[in-house]
Amino acid sequence: MKAFIGIGSNIGDGIRNCSKAISMIDNIIDCSVLKISSFYKTQPVGYIDQNWFVNCVVLVNTGLSPYGLLYSLQEIENIMGRKRFIKWGPRIIDLDIIMCEDMIISSEDLIIPHPLMHTRRFVLIPMNQIAPEITHPVYNMTIKELLNNTSESGQMVSLIRE
Repeated sequence: MKAFIGIGSNIGDGIRNCSKAISMIDNIIDCSVLKISSFYKTQPVGYIDQNWFVNCVVLVNTGLSPYGLLYSLQEIENIMGRKRFIKWGPRIIDLDIIMCEDMIISSEDLIIPHPLMHTRRFVLIPMNQIAPEITHPVYNMTIKELLNNTSESGQMVSLIRE
């Protein structure tokens, strides 16, 4: 199964934290990273009284089920020291399953595609970089089309040049 994972960090060295998470994802049993977007500096959304984030998106190929992938990503977050105090608040690492092929899953533990991805430029811009023609299975629009339909208001996203 191919899956897109959104990665973000705004505590400590965001690029280092995201890079470490990518390395850990690549070492999950039966999971390999196929594509990595550039890193982007992004304005926080939801809870705005915090540092800006470093975000990227990776495409992985995995033999894990969506739930197995979710639990593996949560384990990486725990190992890296993720604490959940404030919804959308500061975090050392955030790993979200954005899409898994054309699957639609809606349960208490997991919603795929990510329920807010179509409104979040910090997901759509890096995803558009690595997979612009992928179609959202609910909205039946490509990532590029979704990005073109999102507002920039309150969602500043800029490429980090290394």
